[in-house]
Amino acid sequence: MSRVWEVPVHDSTRVRDARTAAREACAHAGLAPSRAADAELVATELATNLLKHAGGGLMVVNLVPRADGGAGTSVQIFSLDHGPGIADVDIAFRDGYTTADVSLGAGLGSCRRSANAFHLYSAPGRGTVATARMDPDPARDGAAPAHLPVGGITLALARAEQCGDAWSGVRSGSLLTLLLADGLGHGPKAAHAAGAAVAELRGVAHLPPEDILRRLHTVLRPTRGAAVAVAQVDTERAELQFAGVGNIGARSLSGDTWTSLISHPGIVGAYFPANVPVRRLPWHRDSLLVLHSDGLPSRWTPPEDPRLLAHDPSVVAATILRDAGSPARPVRDDTSVAVLAPDRRTQLP
Repeated sequence: MSRVWEVPVHDSTRVRDARTAAREACAHAGLAPSRAADAELVATELATNLLKHAGGGLMVVNLVPRADGGAGTSVQIFSLDHGPGIADVDIAFRDGYTTADVSLGAGLGSCRRSANAFHLYSAPGRGTVATARMDPDPARDGAAPAHLPVGGITLALARAEQCGDAWSGVRSGSLLTLLLADGLGHGPKAAHAAGAAVAELRGVAHLPPEDILRRLHTVLRPTRGAAVAVAQVDTERAELQFAGVGNIGARSLSGDTWTSLISHPGIVGAYFPANVPVRRLPWHRDSLLVLHSDGLPSRWTPPEDPRLLAHDPSVVAATILRDAGSPARPVRDDTSVAVLAPDRRTQLP
C-alpha cells in the first residue's frame, strides 16, 4: 500500500491527471475495469469541482485496507481544498443543483452512487474535504455498507511514488486494532519496512499491543526498521490500549479533552526497548484516536467541530492533514494520519 498519487489541481489539465491517477490505482489494487471506470468518474467530478467552486485544491489517491476487514485492497480518493465551502451539503447532493454557470449539477450525487462509501465535510469559509472509497465489488442499492471504523491518508515526500508510511486496521473478535508504521527514512526501502509491518498485522491482531510490537520487531529485522504504534480497542471491555516504539504521534479524545499518548524511543526491527509501556484509557461513544507520523507538524491543532468528529474516520484524517500544513511549514518527510473511531453500531457507554 506504499504507492501514493498526489495531484495538485489548479488548472483544467490536472483533471486528466486526477483521472489517470484513479485508473492507475485501480490497476494496482486489481479492481475490474468497470470499477476503474467508476473511480475515474469520481476523480473527474471531484477535480472539476475543485476548479469550479474552490479555486483549486489537492487530489490524493491511496490504496487502503478493505472496509469490511477482509483480504484485498480498495482505492480511496481524496479531494481537499481551502475554498469557500458548501453552505448546504444536503442540497448540494441533489441532482440538478449547481452554483456553477455551466454544469449538469449531477457531480456529487454521481460520486455517491459510484463509490462504495462517499463522505463530505464542508465548513463555510474554511473549505471542503471529500473521500470516496472504491471496493472491488460495486456499491449495491439498499445494501448495508461494510464498516471498519478506521481511516487514514498518506502523502509521500516530494510527491514520490512510494511512501514510507503505512497504516492498517484489523478486527479480531472483540478487538479492533489500528497500526501506523513509519519506515526509517523515506523511499522504497522505507516503504518496504512499513509495508512488512502492515502485512503482518492480520496474523497477530489477536495479541495485545506490546506483543504485536515484539512480533513485528522480528519480522522487520531484515528491513531498515520502522517507528510503529499500535492502538487496540476491546469493544467488550470498552477499553483502549496504546503502545508505540519510535516517533509516531498519538492523541486520544474523550468528551472535550484531548490526551497525548507517548511512544517509547526505539526502532522496531533494529533497536527494541526492554519494556514497552502500555497506556490504557476508557473507550466511549464520543472517543476518538489519531495516530500520525512525524511528517505532520508536531504542534497541529486537534479539530473541535463536533460535525467533523462525527464524520467517517477517513474524512477526519484528511481534514487534520489539510489543516496542519501550510506553505510556511513545508512537509519534510512522508506524512500519514490514521484515525480510529467508535463503532457506533455497538453498545458502548
